[in-house]
Amino acid sequence: MKKFVFLVFFFPAVFWGQDSTKVNLSNPNATIYNHIYYLQNSSYKPKLAAKSIYGLKEKEAIKTAVKIKRVLDGKGLQIDFNEVPTNPNYKDSIGYSTYSKYVLFPNRMPQISVEKRGNQWYYSEETIQSIDELYNEVYPWYVEKVQDVMPGAGYKKFLGIELWQYISIVLLIIASWILFLVVKRIVFTILKKVLFRFLNLENKDSVAAIRKLAHPISLLVALALIDKIFPSLQFGLEINKWVILGINITATIFWIYVFLKLSTVVVNIYENYTGKTEGKLDDQLVPILKNFLVGLILVAGLFKMLVHMGVNVATLIAGLSIGGLAIAFASQDTVKNLIGTVMIFVDKPFHIGDWIVAGDVSGTVEEVGFRSTRIRAADTSIFQISNSRLSEMTINNKGLLLYRRYNTQLGIRYDTPPELIEAFVQGIRDIVVTFPDTRTEAHNVEFVGFGDSGLLIMVNVYFNSVAWGEEQRSKHKLHLAILKLAAALGVDFAFPSTTMMIEQFPEKKGFDMEYNTDPERIRTVVSSFLEEFKKENES
Repeated sequence: MKKFVFLVFFFPAVFWGQDSTKVNLSNPNATIYNHIYYLQNSSYKPKLAAKSIYGLKEKEAIKTAVKIKRVLDGKGLQIDFNEVPTNPNYKDSIGYSTYSKYVLFPNRMPQISVEKRGNQWYYSEETIQSIDELYNEVYPWYVEKVQDVMPGAGYKKFLGIELWQYISIVLLIIASWILFLVVKRIVFTILKKVLFRFLNLENKDSVAAIRKLAHPISLLVALALIDKIFPSLQFGLEINKWVILGINITATIFWIYVFLKLSTVVVNIYENYTGKTEGKLDDQLVPILKNFLVGLILVAGLFKMLVHMGVNVATLIAGLSIGGLAIAFASQDTVKNLIGTVMIFVDKPFHIGDWIVAGDVSGTVEEVGFRSTRIRAADTSIFQISNSRLSEMTINNKGLLLYRRYNTQLGIRYDTPPELIEAFVQGIRDIVVTFPDTRTEAHNVEFVGFGDSGLLIMVNVYFNSVAWGEEQRSKHKLHLAILKLAAALGVDFAFPSTTMMIEQFPEKKGFDMEYNTDPERIRTVVSSFLEEFKKENES
C-alpha cells in the first residue's frame, strides 16, 4: 500500500517537473534558441518550445511554435545564433527604435520576429497573426491531400528520402519544363508585337534579341514554380537550405541576363534615335550609356547574390561608404572628369567630327569617353584632353562655321598708277563674284593703306564650304586667278626692299617702271580675262 501511494504521487511530480522546466526568455538569442532546441528530434519538448509564444493557450501555442519552425525549415532559413543579439534591451536601430524588436530574416522573411514584453522576449504579435498565412503558402492544402491518398509504400525511404518525395520531384520537373515551353512562346509573341508595332524594330537582329530575352524570362517563371512548390515537399532544413539557395542564385543570374538583354534593347532604340539626328555627339553617348547600364546591372546583381548568401548588405554598404571616402579623396580627378563628361554631353559645345580649337590644341574630335576626349590634329597625331579641363576651356568650334572666312592683304609696288590700282581692285571684285566657291553677297576688296614695302589691298571673302580641305582648294584657285589678272594688267607685287633715290647723277637715269594706263586697253584686258575665268570655272 505504501508503494502504491508512493507511485501515485511520485510519477506525476516527475512529469510535472519535466514540463515545468524553466526556459530562458531573457533576450532574443535565448528565446529563439529555446524555441528551436525543444523542437529538435533529439530534444523534442513542444510544451517548452511553446513558452516562446505569448498570449495563447498551451495547445494553440504549441501549434504556432511548430508552424513557425516548419515555415523556417521549408524556406531553408537556418538561424545563425552567433548573429542573434544577446542583449536583453536590444533595439533595432534601423527601423524599430521605439521598442525592442528583432527580425530573424529581414530580407527573406520579415514577418517573423521577436519582441520584448516586460522583462522577457516572445515571438511578436505580427508573427502570431501571420503564421497561418505563411504556413499555407509554404505547405498548400494539396500536400496533405496527397499524403492522405498515398499508399504505405510511398513512405518508404531510400537514401533518407521518402518515395513520394522522389515522385513529387520528377512531377515538379516535368511541370516546370512544360510551363517553360508554354511561357516562352507567349513571351516571345508579346515582345515581338510590342517591339515591331510600337518601336518599329522589325529586323533579324531584333528577332534574335527577343528570342534570347524570352528564354531567361521563361526559365524564371519555371524557377518560380519550383521555388513555390519545393518547400511543401517536406525535405529537411539542410536540403531545403541548399536547394533554395541554388534556386535564388540561379534566378538572380537569369534576372541579370534579362536586364542585360533589356539594356541592349534600350541602347538599340536610343542608337536608332541618334542615327536620325544631325549631330554625332549623341552617337558617342551610345557606348557610354551601354557601359553604364551594364555596370549598374552587374553591381545590383552582385548585391542581390550577397543577400542570398546571408551577407548583411547594410553593413557592407556602410563599410564601403567609409572606405569610399578615402577612395573619393584619392580619385578627385576621376570624379571631376566624370562631371566634365556630363557637362560636355549636356552643353554639347561640339560634335564628333568637328574641328575645334581649345587652348593650344586644334584638331578633329574623334571620341568623347568617360574620362577624356580624343582629338586628332592636322598632322594626324592624337591629343588626349581630360574632360574636366576641356569643359572649363574656351572652345572655338570650327565645325559650326556657316562659312569659312579668308582675309589677306596684297602688296603692290608704290609706283603703280592709280588707274591700274582701281582696275586691279575691281577685277578682283569681279573674280570673287564670278567664282562659284565664294559668297557673292559678302566680300570686301579695297585699297586699305600704305605699307613699308608696297600699297596694301585687302581681300576679305567667305568660302561656301566649311571643310578645311575644300577651303585650301578654293584658296588655290582664287590665288591663281589674282596672279593671272595682275600679269594681264601689268601690275607687279611688292616685296621687302630698299630704294635709293639719286636725284642728280651725270649720264644716269632713274629705275622707273613703264605702265600702260590706256583706259580702253584696261577694259579690254579685264573683260577678256573675266570671260576666260568664267569658262574655266564652268568647265
